[in-house]
Amino acid sequence: MVFLSAALLGLAGAAPVTFQATPQARAQTPFPVVVPQPRQAAYPAGTLPLAGLSVRVLGNAPELSWAARDLKTDWKTRLNRELGTASSGKIVVGTIVVGTVANAELAAKVKAAGLTAAGAEGYALLVDASGAYVVGADAKGAYYGTQTLRQLLTPQGLKFARISDAPALKQRVAMLYLDQYSKGVNDKLIPLLAELKYNSVLVMSNYVQWDVARAGGWAHPGGATKAEARRVAELSRSYGLEPIPLIETPGHAAWMFYGGKNRDLVQDPDSKEPYAYDTLNPETYTRVVFPVLKEAVETFGAKTVHIGHDEVRSRDRFPARENGKALGYPKLITGDTVKLHDYLKTLGAGTMMWHDSAFADAVVGTVPAALPKDIQVAYWNYDPGTDFPMLAQIKAAGFRTLGASWNEVGSAEGQAQAAAKAGIDGMIQTRWNGYFGNPSVWDGQADQGVAYVRAANAFWNPGARAVPNAEGLYRDLYQPTAFASAPGFTADLKAAANRSLADTDSKGWLQKGPDVDLSHLKTGLQKIGAYTFNVSGAVMTKGARGAVSDLPASITLEVNRRADAVAFLHTTGWASALPALNRENIGRYEITYADGSKVTQPIEYGRHIRAWTDTVNPSMVMAPGWVGQTKDGLDVNVPIFEWVNPKPGVTIRSITLISEGKAANPTLIGLTLIGGQ
Repeated sequence: MVFLSAALLGLAGAAPVTFQATPQARAQTPFPVVVPQPRQAAYPAGTLPLAGLSVRVLGNAPELSWAARDLKTDWKTRLNRELGTASSGKIVVGTIVVGTVANAELAAKVKAAGLTAAGAEGYALLVDASGAYVVGADAKGAYYGTQTLRQLLTPQGLKFARISDAPALKQRVAMLYLDQYSKGVNDKLIPLLAELKYNSVLVMSNYVQWDVARAGGWAHPGGATKAEARRVAELSRSYGLEPIPLIETPGHAAWMFYGGKNRDLVQDPDSKEPYAYDTLNPETYTRVVFPVLKEAVETFGAKTVHIGHDEVRSRDRFPARENGKALGYPKLITGDTVKLHDYLKTLGAGTMMWHDSAFADAVVGTVPAALPKDIQVAYWNYDPGTDFPMLAQIKAAGFRTLGASWNEVGSAEGQAQAAAKAGIDGMIQTRWNGYFGNPSVWDGQADQGVAYVRAANAFWNPGARAVPNAEGLYRDLYQPTAFASAPGFTADLKAAANRSLADTDSKGWLQKGPDVDLSHLKTGLQKIGAYTFNVSGAVMTKGARGAVSDLPASITLEVNRRADAVAFLHTTGWASALPALNRENIGRYEITYADGSKVTQPIEYGRHIRAWTDTVNPSMVMAPGWVGQTKDGLDVNVPIFEWVNPKPGVTIRSITLISEGKAANPTLIGLTLIGGQ
């Protein structure tokens, strides 16, 4: 392949681009596997056609009506059609039937098929030419079986399946946040978590605008209202998710000191940013903590409240006051825990807490023995691996036990295996993106949202295979779209390409040789993610590194076509010098129209683009693209950014890629026009 030099491009002006029509410029298709992976499943060849299908619920449990609701939602969202409700109470061929083994006819159907619906939240699922049958061991099982059925939906119908399934872990908890952005985010996350078969949500509630906080002047303006907290609790329950409010005590307690209030209750009087409260001051409880717990129980209808108790001594002195020093930390933390537990018990609520205030090496010999054994203890460890002896240790001490994982690949997967082996209650998938950072679960720290997918797979079935393209599934469940194709045109960028993807002679790609190049990204017409691209080489711009310092700062492509949107398969040779959350502006696309007008699309690192070696996606503004490895085994990827054209009726004359010349240099590998002509 012959590539045009920077000088030639500069002299010749815009590089000519050849376009080829494609019926699937963008095509949204069903995810190829069921997540969580069922523990026993077979998928015979065949599909139950959509024509004439309706749903019939046999039973009165609310979970069964939720199941029908979710199916109807999918029919509307994915297929743009209605799923009717069958009027007869009997099983009729060619329908979707949802019920439990309490129905003798359904129990017989399951038995005749050689399937099993057993165990709490277990279900059997049969899809064949006669219809689709979701049969729960209980009503929750029928609901979870319906979540599996939803993932068998295609534009042609429901894929045949024979499944016997039940969860390995009985508690499967995902963490949510309440802040001023709650509604826009949690209304998407709650149905997503239900489809992934979580059954509880741990809801960070420190900064809810409790009545006592508003009256005392320490309610944070960024916190959610009580009405929003109540709404989230009710919405969660309507999707089978039991809400557990989390009020962090006695550390991480900056919420009670907001606006300089309650400073007389701080643990360390010398603290400039109060972190923990004084456990020996009765007003800590009567003025602040007990009223908040009472409001939380009432607002959520909470059966359990998580009282925090992690990292109590990680910032300020604890104990710091002389009376506390005289008693010592073990007695202080024991007294606080028992006090909160006993108060919650008077409200009819149980207590959950993190492990480290009671099971750290310095106190494990004294504190656990002094705590009530009906407290549920959650052990957090965010490292990948499968060896977590503390789970068994906490259980052996007499406490109901949960594990807790975070976002690193292998964290949830490994600890779920350890949890199943230890025979504990279940797992919590945590999310730590700041008290007022809800939107970042989509744009900013989206990798923490992707972890919901991987964790759900492991919590239900610790022996499950890794989820392929968990990023893509998260993106699709958070923002579901119709199964549909959009025609368009793929661009052949050969005339503009100035670097080959293969670097056989240390003159291509990044000039590092054949072991560190993009040669595994094949050239030619191909589907990458949801898009079709024609890959021929790299249109690489100037950057700060020596290997690209002599490349052009801008490259213009002739287009002369209309489009509804443009998909850019692009990356950078190196990462930004700043963290991805800084969203460094590294360049821009300048779109020039035939009428002489222009539109500029900034290219922000971590939002619109990232380096080929940066495989953690912090923003779902980027769609999943190509993933692979170099010859020496380095994981690499090329994401996709879809730009929506604000002037689809006007011909695009040209698109110019412009670099700011920073460490991260924009590099275009594929371009596809969606719609237009």
